[in-house]
Amino acid sequence: MKRNVIFLISCMAVFPSFGQGKFGIDEFAAGRFSQKSVGGVLSMADGVHYTAVTDDEVILRYSYLTGEPVDTLCDVRKYIGRGTGFDGYELSRDESKVLLKLNSKPVYRRSALSEYVVADLGRGMAIPLISPERDDRGQVRYAALSPDGTKVAYVLANNIYIAEIQSGTITPVTSDGVLNRIINGIPDWVYEEEFELYHTMRWSPDGGRIAFTRFDETEVKEFVMNYFVASDSGSAEQYRKGNRAAPEYPNTYVYKYPKAGEKNSVVSLHVYDLGTGSTKEARLAGDTEYIPHFDWTPDGELYWYCMNRLQNHLEVFLGIDDPALIYEERTPTYIDNVGPGTITFMQDSRRFIVRNESRTGYWHLYLYDIHKGFRYAITEGDWDVTALVYAGDKKLWYLSNERSGLRNDLWTADIKGRKKQRLTAGDGTYRILPSEGCRYYVSYFSSISVPNTVTLHTGDGKLIRTLEDNSELKEYISELSLPKKEFFTFTRQTGGGEVSLNCYMIRPRDFDPGRKYPLLITQYSGPGSQEVRDRWSVGWEDALVQQGYIVACVDPRGTASKGEAFKKSTYGQMGLLETEDQIAFAREMASRPFIDAGRVGIYGWSYGGFMSLN
Repeated sequence: MKRNVIFLISCMAVFPSFGQGKFGIDEFAAGRFSQKSVGGVLSMADGVHYTAVTDDEVILRYSYLTGEPVDTLCDVRKYIGRGTGFDGYELSRDESKVLLKLNSKPVYRRSALSEYVVADLGRGMAIPLISPERDDRGQVRYAALSPDGTKVAYVLANNIYIAEIQSGTITPVTSDGVLNRIINGIPDWVYEEEFELYHTMRWSPDGGRIAFTRFDETEVKEFVMNYFVASDSGSAEQYRKGNRAAPEYPNTYVYKYPKAGEKNSVVSLHVYDLGTGSTKEARLAGDTEYIPHFDWTPDGELYWYCMNRLQNHLEVFLGIDDPALIYEERTPTYIDNVGPGTITFMQDSRRFIVRNESRTGYWHLYLYDIHKGFRYAITEGDWDVTALVYAGDKKLWYLSNERSGLRNDLWTADIKGRKKQRLTAGDGTYRILPSEGCRYYVSYFSSISVPNTVTLHTGDGKLIRTLEDNSELKEYISELSLPKKEFFTFTRQTGGGEVSLNCYMIRPRDFDPGRKYPLLITQYSGPGSQEVRDRWSVGWEDALVQQGYIVACVDPRGTASKGEAFKKSTYGQMGLLETEDQIAFAREMASRPFIDAGRVGIYGWSYGGFMSLN
């Protein structure tokens, strides 16, 4: 077996609580490792200002040029009062109104039942979207301002409504929504969990139409769960009315849940015209099982994706009356990460950029034309474009792992992929929020040695200002004797040839090579996942290291950052190759002289729990 140590550095931010610079699980559980950030950042329409939320729930307007606050856009407490749970906001296009999301109660992973208030900044008024006097059916699942800021579309009890802000007039768009039968404007459980959606309703750019999906889950079988604790969970009816069950009695929750091979919801796509009050249904492809995404082009044409149940055939259509096929993709396995980032229309509404993995075996960007089809590849190489950050008419910005599968960087290039330039300087993991037009961007960066650092840059990468550097956390780090985290590769022979796997190991700072340490292997191992990454993290495993354990992790076959063939090698045989790699890794680690081979364990959650049982 080959071992190639490629990086060694101090890792975890901890706060001393006992012993010489050590910490325990209590500190982790108390959230003492939390990193500060800059939240609620939204680019304003002019592209030179952005908004962010302060700890006091004030939405400030900032200048991208200086990073300094210019004025107060909205004092949230003025409109909703103190003690009200503020969970998010949306600006109207003219930025004269703010839709405030309040007192949210989670439904599933991404959805919530919430209250909404429109803050009319010009008049200084707070306008509740739903009041008990007008409607006693409970909280709203989703709401969105119209582009002109005069209306709000929302989903209540599986139906879509439009409220005119000034008059208070409410117009129903649908009326057939029924719990566990028909859903309008929000996804069923499958779409929320697997396609990562929390709403399926979108205003057209001119505000004259609303596109939405309808889910008929009548034939989907029900699943029943009992909650044996007092909580907000329960039946949907109990949930809406806010009832609580005593702890000694379970809450019962019944919902539609299709298991593998069972019937899915029947999904359809519709467009409601506010001018005529009429609704049209889109004509779908013959083998359509899923509509994982739809949206409007900048000039107001509807486009949508159709996929079959095996998810190895994707078609993209444009136009509601006479839909045209503008993109098609097939693969013998499956098409991964289908969503908003699959297709990005340019401002001329004729050209669009596709992020595709199956063409070369790596995620890359390609230019297409709605009339001429494929034009050319924008990026190429044995590495992945992990995200298209922004696409202008002549220039684009994207994140890629070109330099290392453990890290990513922000790059810019012209629309043909030329004049390529790396804009980020650090070695680690980046998340980028661009301004409108990408004249500026906000960067969120971390590595295994640097906690979250938020910086403001011009579009060409020049640093304007550091918005958050977690200096207090760094000061604590300097006082500690931190565990060591090292990245390395583990190479093994398989029936398909040699494979190289990315790994990490965390050892105590006072590591003694002459001692035998118990080993805990932590992993997730699910398709397209990645645990071995150069980013800041802290967990209970790090507290365990303080107690004299060694923790290790390997990303087996089926995970990300090594190309499509590596990731999709597990297709049709989930759990087999991953288990082989985990066993081989455990054996290799146990052979090291400082590991107690009689005390090796493995842990995981979700897919990693399945792997642990394997």
